[in-house]
Amino acid sequence: MQEKGNISIHTENIFPIIKKFLYSDNEIFLRELVSNAVDASQKIKRLASLGEYNGELGELQVEVSFDKEKRTITISDRGLGMTAEEIKKYINQVAFSGATEFVEKFKDAKDANEIIGKFGLGFYSAFMVADKVEINSLSYKEGAVSARWICDGSTEFELMEGDRATRGTDIILHVNADSDEFLEETKLRGILNKYCQFLPVPIKFGTRTEQEPDGEDEEGKAKFKEITVDDIINNTTPIWTKSPTELTDEDYLRFYRELYPFSEEPLFWIHLNVDYPFNLTGVLYFPKVKNDFEMQRNKIKLFSRQVFITDEVKDIVPEFLMLLHGVIDSPDIPLNVSRSFLQADGNVKKINSYITRKVADKLSELFKTDRASYQAKWGDIGLFVKYGMITEDKFYDKAKDFVLLENVKNEYFTLPEYQEKTKHLQTDKEGTLVYLYSNDAGKQDSFIRTAEKRSYDVLLMNSPIDTHFIAQLEQKLEKTTLKRVDADVVDNLIAKDEKIESILSEDQSKAVKELFEKAINKSTMNVEMAALAPDEFPVTVTMDEFMRRMKDMSRNGGGGMMSFYGNLPDSYKVSVNSNHKLIQRILQSTDENNQQRLARQAFDLALLSQGMLTGADLTDFVTRSVDLID
Repeated sequence: MQEKGNISIHTENIFPIIKKFLYSDNEIFLRELVSNAVDASQKIKRLASLGEYNGELGELQVEVSFDKEKRTITISDRGLGMTAEEIKKYINQVAFSGATEFVEKFKDAKDANEIIGKFGLGFYSAFMVADKVEINSLSYKEGAVSARWICDGSTEFELMEGDRATRGTDIILHVNADSDEFLEETKLRGILNKYCQFLPVPIKFGTRTEQEPDGEDEEGKAKFKEITVDDIINNTTPIWTKSPTELTDEDYLRFYRELYPFSEEPLFWIHLNVDYPFNLTGVLYFPKVKNDFEMQRNKIKLFSRQVFITDEVKDIVPEFLMLLHGVIDSPDIPLNVSRSFLQADGNVKKINSYITRKVADKLSELFKTDRASYQAKWGDIGLFVKYGMITEDKFYDKAKDFVLLENVKNEYFTLPEYQEKTKHLQTDKEGTLVYLYSNDAGKQDSFIRTAEKRSYDVLLMNSPIDTHFIAQLEQKLEKTTLKRVDADVVDNLIAKDEKIESILSEDQSKAVKELFEKAINKSTMNVEMAALAPDEFPVTVTMDEFMRRMKDMSRNGGGGMMSFYGNLPDSYKVSVNSNHKLIQRILQSTDENNQQRLARQAFDLALLSQGMLTGADLTDFVTRSVDLID
């Protein structure tokens, strides 16, 4: 038997197109061919279980080997095999219509998955690295004859009787001159580890020599003999394929170490398992989230029937869940999948909603069953929860019941609990509830102490996204606003009906204001007189809450008006306490130079308390302090 012919693809040559447009993704050829071999192995096992194949199954494994001298890579299986007629049907007749349309549509394609997934070209990905491909196959069907197919990368092929004596298929790639890298063991092993680490059929790649105990010698010392061991590179039954009832905590932790060998252990995990209205399994781990977002992202691996697809899953899971680690496996997501498919696919959108709900349910359960443990983990999961509330309204609706607010005393409150705690003292004269917060308790200690003198509570908001979380709370909570504790003097932050009177006359206040303006002499510092309690600081330097918040958001990438405010120079308010005895002392001094020195000293002390006194100004302050002590 020998036959020659043309592959029915209705164009002169599809292979240069494959090579040219798929080059950047050329390593996926091995994933495609090994996946095909695994499918063939699983199908023969299925036929045997149904009684449609009664022969000996033997050892069902896929073998990948290479010969550097002959420049070949071989993928062998003991699966279904193919007859000559099946080769003509499944290999020669590439199933798409309109080759002209194909060439035009994908002439600028950059995504290999986009082309392969669209037209079922998985087998033909072999031609990305090979200038000749052979198939040697023997079907499981009774009386079948081995078939051999050869193609040199043109549309011409040869089909003849093969020499395979056992059921299954060999795919032999004759590697082209541009693909030497695929004749290196480390390269091939790396691809197999990446794409085939959890395939359901054992994948053998090479062999290794080990020592096995072999009794004792005449002196009673242990003897060993060398044995050859098949190097199986994959775990055929990863934990997401098992029932949670079969698994222990150590099983989950061991699998996490397998995925991320150099990471800290996770806080907890969720085992996903749903079969309607879509199929999905997986395990998602909550890592110890650090403040560096980028270090945590892209750690979820997407599989389809245990074949690795990608670790860029942002179109499958919501943005905030990108901080989780783990695996998702869904046969409803095709192996060869493009981003445009993911964005439009209905199943993907359902999967997205399902995962969001499962994560929210898990957090809610942890909060309700063991609040103390939940609070202890809040430092690691708080950032994640807040991020979710900002980016996903559906998650906010659930998370509002288990998000925690932490104050500077390290006490934790739910949103309703905190409202109850503060509403009596921190509601201003307009009926607005004011939450005070600090983003740096050490730096803002003097402001915190001033607030605490009024029995006000101060929240700690120091994560990278708290500026956005604060804005979210103000949008969602009724008649509630948040103000940083150093945004103004405390009596202005929570304005009450009662008012402290100034002991200075209007003329005296004007004179003090002019004196400070002259001593400070900076256009970015706007001096105002404030009638405060005598035990408050003589001078306080603050930045308006709105202005500072706009600048913070601008630094974090905000656009529009935030960028406008971000480009403005920093502007501060200098509040001079007209009721402080130092201000009265300055006013009573008859030496103008002494007045200037004391005013500048009081201003520098205010800067120092904010960590804003640096360089020459700090040196001058120290020198002046020594002179004043003398």
